[in-house]
Amino acid sequence: MSISSQVISLDLLLENLPGAVYKCEPRHPWRMEFISAGIEKLSGYPASAFTTRSSLTFGSLIHPGDRDAVSNAVYDCLSKGKSLELTYRIVDADGAVKWVWEQGAAVLDDAGQVAAIQGFMVDFTRVKEADLKLMEQGALLDKARDAIVVTDAAHRITYWNKGAERLYGWDDSEVSGQRVCDLLRGDLEAFDTALEATLAEGQWSGELSYHRRDGATVYVDSRWTLLRADERAGTVDKIMCISTDITERKRRDDQIFHMAFYDSLTGLANRTNLLDHLRRALLGSARSRKFGALMFCDFDHFKTLNDTHGHAVGDMLLQAAARRLEHSIREADLVARLGGDEFVILIPPGDESLELAASQAEAVAAKVVAAMETPFQLAGFSCTVSISIGIALICGAFHTVESALSEADSAMYQAKASGRNTYRFFDPDRQAAWTAKTELEASLRCALVNNEFVLYYQPQLDGANQLIGAEALLRWRRPDGKLLLPSEFIRAAEETSLIVDIGAWVLHTACAQLAIWQKSPETAHLTLSINLGLRQLAEASLAELVGAAIRETGADPSKLRFEVAEGLVMSDFPRVSEQMVALSRLGVRFSLDHVGAGYSSLSYLRQLPIFQLKIGHTFVRDVLADPDNAAIVRSIIALGSTLGLQVIAEGVETQGQREFLSEAGCFGYQGFLYEPAISEEHFGNFARHIH
Repeated sequence: MSISSQVISLDLLLENLPGAVYKCEPRHPWRMEFISAGIEKLSGYPASAFTTRSSLTFGSLIHPGDRDAVSNAVYDCLSKGKSLELTYRIVDADGAVKWVWEQGAAVLDDAGQVAAIQGFMVDFTRVKEADLKLMEQGALLDKARDAIVVTDAAHRITYWNKGAERLYGWDDSEVSGQRVCDLLRGDLEAFDTALEATLAEGQWSGELSYHRRDGATVYVDSRWTLLRADERAGTVDKIMCISTDITERKRRDDQIFHMAFYDSLTGLANRTNLLDHLRRALLGSARSRKFGALMFCDFDHFKTLNDTHGHAVGDMLLQAAARRLEHSIREADLVARLGGDEFVILIPPGDESLELAASQAEAVAAKVVAAMETPFQLAGFSCTVSISIGIALICGAFHTVESALSEADSAMYQAKASGRNTYRFFDPDRQAAWTAKTELEASLRCALVNNEFVLYYQPQLDGANQLIGAEALLRWRRPDGKLLLPSEFIRAAEETSLIVDIGAWVLHTACAQLAIWQKSPETAHLTLSINLGLRQLAEASLAELVGAAIRETGADPSKLRFEVAEGLVMSDFPRVSEQMVALSRLGVRFSLDHVGAGYSSLSYLRQLPIFQLKIGHTFVRDVLADPDNAAIVRSIIALGSTLGLQVIAEGVETQGQREFLSEAGCFGYQGFLYEPAISEEHFGNFARHIH
C-alpha cells in the first residue's frame, strides 16, 4: 500500500477525532505537504490553512515554552533518521492551550535520503490533565504527615506514600506487593479484627501497634476504608489505611498513668493504686466470704538515719527495701508505698477461713522481717534497718476500705510498742487505746486553733522570801471548763509536730507577759522561765522564732530564762549546745533543769552558756531521808558556787527541806511551800501581797 493510501486510511480513521495525519517536506518541516481534516478539531484552523502559501505554519501554534524541545526532536528526526514521539502544547485559534501527542518518522528515498516526515497527532489534553491531576494528588498525598497505604483484598500493598516511608522506614519500591501484616509484624489479633470489620462494614477505626524497620514499636491511630471494585474501570476491591503516629502521645499517657498510680521513687504501686486494688478485693470477698490480709510496714528509726546521713541516702534505702519487699511476697500479692517509710502489702482474699489467712499472712510477714536483717550497702557504708509490721485480716463482708486500713495501721503501732522488728495482728483493746490517743491529738489541734491553752505561773523566791521570778507552766482549759495538766496531754503533743506549734505559742505568750510585768514597779525585776523540749531544740529556726517574739512583744531578753533538762542536753550535745549558744547571743539566759539525774555529765557545764542550775524535785523530796540524795544536792550546790552559777531548787514543800537547802548554800526556791502554779490574775495578787 502506498504512503498516500496509508494517509487516507488514517485520515478516515481520525476524521471524527481531534487529531490529524500529516506529511511535510524536510526543507520546510513546519509547512505541511498533506494534513488530514482532523486538524481543524485540534487547532481550530482548516487543513487548507497549513498547505497553502499562507503565513500560518503549524510551528507557529506550538507553545513558546515547548518550541525548542519540538525543534530539537524534528532536527534529530531529519538529521539522524530518528522517530518522533513527544508531547507538547499548542495554542489553538481561540487562544486555548491544548496538549498534543505526536508520533512520526522520517521517510527515506531510494538513495537513503530523508524525503519527508510523516506521522499523526492527537489531542492529548484530557489525558494530560488527568495525568497532571493524578501527579498533583500523589504529591499532596506524599506531603501528608499521615501514613497512607492502599492494599488489595489480600492486604498486599499497592500504594505507599512518603508519610508511610517516614513512619515505618521502608521506601515505596521495597514494599510493593508485600502483605502489611508480614512487613510490619504488629499485633496480629488486633490486625485481623480490623480487617474483618472493614470487609464486613466498609470501614474501621482504632489503635494498632506495628514494628518499624529498625525494630522499634510504633503506635498508630488508623482509619480503614473499603474501596469497592468498579467493573467499568476494571478495578478490584481495595482498602485504604490512613494512620497517624500516636507513639509520643501513648508514651505521655503511659507516663501520666504511671505518675498517677505508681510511686516515683520506688516504682511500687502508690496510695491511689493500693486503694483501688483494696476496694476491688473487698467487693469480691463480700460475695465469696473469703479472707485475706492487709499489712502495714514501717521501718524502725528511719527518721534517725535520714537525719544523720541525709535524704539521698534515705531514698537509696527505701529503693533497696522496696526490692526486698517485692521478693518477699507472692505473685498475686501487691506491695505499695504510701509515703515516707510506710509500705503496705495486700494479700487478696482467697482463703476459706481466718486461720488459713492468718497463716499465710504470718508466713509473708516473717519473710519480710527476715529479709531486712541483711545489712544494706548504701553509698559506701553498711546499715541495718528493722521493720515493724501490723496485720489486719480482711473480708469484704466485715470490712470497708477505711476500717481495713485503720486496723492494719493500729496493728503496726502495736508491733512498735512490742519492741519493734516484729509483726503483730490487730488487737481491738489496743485499738481502743490508739483511738483515744488519736482523738486527743485532734483535740489538741483544735485547742491550739481555739486558744484553749493558758499559762500558769509558779513563783520563785530567794533566801529572804522575796519574789524573784516565776516558771511558766502550760495548762489546757477544755471547753467543758476542765483544766488539764501537761501530764495528761503533753506526751501526745510530743509524738507529733504539735509540740513545736504549742511551744511557739508558749514562747510568745510568756514574752508578752514578761513585757507586761516590766511596766509595773512590783514585777519589773522578775524573771520568767520557759521549758524547752527536744523537738523545739531540733528546730533550725528556733533562734529566729525567739528573736521575733522578743521584738514583737518588747520583752527584755535578760529576764527570759530557758530551762533545758540535763538529760536532753546529753542526748545530742553538739546540736543542743549549738542552739543554746545561738539563743544566748539574743541575751537569753539558760537554766539547766533536773540536775543530778545525769550527774556524771556535769563536767560539760563549762562548755555551755549556763546561768543557773536547777535541782530536781526528786532529790529535794528525799533530801532529809536519803543520805545519797543529800550528798548529791550538796555537790550540785557546791559545783554551782565553784562555777559562779545560781542554784535554785524546785519541789520545795516543807520548811525542813528549805532549811537544809539554805544551810547547804542554795538560796532560790520554788514549790508548794510557797505557792503552786497559779493563774496570771492570782500571780499579780501574790506579787503585790508578798511585797
